[in-house]
Amino acid sequence: MKSDFLIALTQLAAERHLPKEEVLKAIEAALASAFKKDNWGETTSVSVKLNPNTGEISAYTLKTIVDNVEDDSREISLKEAIKIKNDAVVGEMMETDGLSHQASRIAAQTAKQVVLQRLREAEREKVFEEFTQRTEDIISGVIGQIDPARGVTLELSRAEAVIPPDEQVITERYRRGQRLKVYVLEVRRSTKGPEILVSRSHKNLLKRLFELEVPEVYNGIVEIRSISREAGSRSKVAVVATQEGVDPVGSCIGMRGNRIQNIVNELQGEKIDVVRWDRDLTRFITNALSPAEVVHVESNPKEQTAVVVVPERQLSLAIGKEGQNARLAAKLTGWHLDIKGMAEWETLKAQIKLEVETAEEQTNLEQEEAALMAELEAEAPAQTLGAVEQDAEKEATPALEETLAELMAEEETELSTEEIVETPIEATLTPEELVSLSLQEEGEEEEEEEAEEFGGFGEEVWQTPQLTPDAGKIRFAEDFMEDLKVGRKRRGGGGRSKKAAKTKRKVGGKK
Repeated sequence: MKSDFLIALTQLAAERHLPKEEVLKAIEAALASAFKKDNWGETTSVSVKLNPNTGEISAYTLKTIVDNVEDDSREISLKEAIKIKNDAVVGEMMETDGLSHQASRIAAQTAKQVVLQRLREAEREKVFEEFTQRTEDIISGVIGQIDPARGVTLELSRAEAVIPPDEQVITERYRRGQRLKVYVLEVRRSTKGPEILVSRSHKNLLKRLFELEVPEVYNGIVEIRSISREAGSRSKVAVVATQEGVDPVGSCIGMRGNRIQNIVNELQGEKIDVVRWDRDLTRFITNALSPAEVVHVESNPKEQTAVVVVPERQLSLAIGKEGQNARLAAKLTGWHLDIKGMAEWETLKAQIKLEVETAEEQTNLEQEEAALMAELEAEAPAQTLGAVEQDAEKEATPALEETLAELMAEEETELSTEEIVETPIEATLTPEELVSLSLQEEGEEEEEEEAEEFGGFGEEVWQTPQLTPDAGKIRFAEDFMEDLKVGRKRRGGGGRSKKAAKTKRKVGGKK
């Protein structure tokens, strides 16, 4: 017949979802704490043994085995320890004689608090270990609280999980009591117990849902190679069969689409494209861009980029709304995709062809020049130092002659363009010649003045004068002489000019 203590122990373990051994250890630790506080003091180490079948309690003191005892209440000599236990060694803790104990009301209350605390700690540790093992797995919970700042709280069987705001789906609407499947991101310790962080937007949530709904995926017959997801809107899944004769896409979609429809319903209407993964990059990119048709794929493995050519009528379908289809295909394949129409591709291809031809011509030309230089270097005899100097002199002689010819031509040009500056006559004559020239000029001037006095009258003197406004005025001989003098003075300037000219001519004749 079971004792009442054993019945209570079993019931408590079932309520806490803990093994009976764990609960029994918690009760023993609580009793030891209560007895030590009530009877022997905090410094005494006490061990309590509890018999679950009978409910009997045995208390012992714990002492450390040492060579030289300094504190009898905490230490025991090796000699005394061997009497109790034959294999005792120094440094070991051992139980000594039993102690009498009495549990007062305060001790019982202390034991109760310690038991509850130990059970809570054991329960938290159990939950932490359980959900740590389920990290990167899918769990189900019911929405309990909705806090815009902290997130959505899910009530699990024995714990709570939180969906942070950045792991929620924008298009989803959450309400209390709603059941959700979530992906476990992380489990960490906190003062309030284990904190479980879950997600509704992670792409691996979609993978776990396929494993739940598609047996071929769970068993490994169909393998999910890559997933690209924009949570709440659209996702693409690339699958491949590991066994021959299995259609990977058909297995995931199911009869009349019932398998994929269950996943869509769980994700609240998110569109899912299942495409076939292929080892050949061209076919894989073509499948990833479905439902659009692909005409040609030009890939660049070095830069992980590819130019995808589609018909003009399929261009908008290939790109998708706001570029979504192209973006998901690029994430799915891991390549940067540049989608172009046929007309743009033809223009680009012609340009690339021209650039390639130009580069080839340039390369060929450089190769020919290099080959020619190599031939010339191989055929040319080795020149001595004297031959090199002679060639240098030969090359320098024409250059020197050409420089001299240029200098002579410049001098001739300067001489031809210079203005001739006349030297004054007086600067070239001696003092005696200057005196003779002055006397000669004075004689010529006197002769010219006499000729002008007698030969200066013209025919107008003998003609009848015409009447003028002062015709009736009486004029005397002195008036006529004054006019003649004025006339000679006016003509005198011309005479000086003539004499200067004559002097210049004479000087020129002497030269």
